[in-house]
Amino acid sequence: MTRKAAPVTPPVVCTVAGSDSGGGAGVQADLKTIEAGGGFGTSVVTSVTAQNTTGVESTHVLPVEEVDAQATAVFEDFDVAAVKTGMLATPPVVELVAKRVAGLDCPAVVDPVMVAASGDRLLEPEAEDAYEDLVAESTLVTPNVDEAEVLTGMEVTDPESATAAGDALVGMGAEAALVKGGHLGGEDVVDVLVTADTVETLRHARVDTAATHGSGCTLSSAIATRLAHGDDLPAAVRSGVDLLARAVRYSVDVGEGPGAVHHAVALRDRAARQPTAERVEWVLRDFVERDVSPLVPEVGMNVAGATPYAETEGECAAVEGRITRTLDGVASPRGVRFGASTHVAGALLAAREADADLRFAANCRYDDAVAAALADFDGPVVEYDREEYAGGHGSDGGGPGPVATRRGVEAAVADVDGTPVAAVGEGGAKEPLVTLFAPNAGGVVDRVATLLNAV
Repeated sequence: MTRKAAPVTPPVVCTVAGSDSGGGAGVQADLKTIEAGGGFGTSVVTSVTAQNTTGVESTHVLPVEEVDAQATAVFEDFDVAAVKTGMLATPPVVELVAKRVAGLDCPAVVDPVMVAASGDRLLEPEAEDAYEDLVAESTLVTPNVDEAEVLTGMEVTDPESATAAGDALVGMGAEAALVKGGHLGGEDVVDVLVTADTVETLRHARVDTAATHGSGCTLSSAIATRLAHGDDLPAAVRSGVDLLARAVRYSVDVGEGPGAVHHAVALRDRAARQPTAERVEWVLRDFVERDVSPLVPEVGMNVAGATPYAETEGECAAVEGRITRTLDGVASPRGVRFGASTHVAGALLAAREADADLRFAANCRYDDAVAAALADFDGPVVEYDREEYAGGHGSDGGGPGPVATRRGVEAAVADVDGTPVAAVGEGGAKEPLVTLFAPNAGGVVDRVATLLNAV
């Protein structure tokens, strides 16, 4: 029997940029990011580069007529919902793209690519002046600090001067400017989004990595894709910045250089949600069958499982309502859901700062017998005082809340070498607790079983 077709209609996004033979930046990064974000990617290739994770070996700019022919082929056939530009290389190409963008009825995100992350120049100096017309046609322009200085002639050294540069870019005709702060110093990366009426500061903790190849391409493509889906500009920018922060932390370790950002990190993470929840359910069933009641603390026991690239408690599956003691064992009648835990999930996320391979955790009561058993574990057991890190109070017996737990574990794991196997929290609550960590669900079950035998 012939099956009936069931086509889908994702929003079409067009990238106008150079090709990166190394796959980490340029058109390749754009198309990966657009697809991961639920768009259909089309491309206008402006140049071909021979590059990899260590640098750019050579660049060949396509004839402007060929670039124009590609644009005609795309825009005559597709209902393009958003455009993003990247490496344009020469004044004729910049001028052509500015004219093309002016004739479109869709958002345009302009990433003024001038220098690669490796330091190699990707834009002829004569093309810098030609960018003024393209900036004037943009919905959003996304320069880094160096590019903002070139475009505006202003020195950018901090968020305040970044705001001033953003104002200047809006004054040039852009609807908005996102001045990226990755090249500025400080523990946090501070990006500044400027419109004619508003200024919004976006802050993320800096990641200690050199694997930022493709970061600008990924960010601008992610924003363009969200605009194509119909998001308003501030929401699209926030989504893109959040995605990039995750893509940099969980970079792809390929090539002889630092590697590249993970363009599909959010898609991969979403795909892991159901398997993660199923593993937490498996641990829950094991604990019920095993009867772990001797280890259940007064506040109840919980199990948390983080998706591979989890950054928030909402990306951790956990037992709804916790595991509690009953007359004949333990039970948890409410099942598993994402966001059900703050304390155990927060402790797990904190431990992942030491080793991102840690994926599962469970909390237990803590006493002398448990302490003796923990001493035999193969890995460091860290300790922290919950009262010391209390930033608020939760419902667990009136003691310090989940913020204190996460802060305490973060501080504790930062002071030890190796992968933590457990964190002991005392102070401020009705009872001391220990949270066990493991890279897989079976590891958590084994560690809980070890403690159970000890008590």
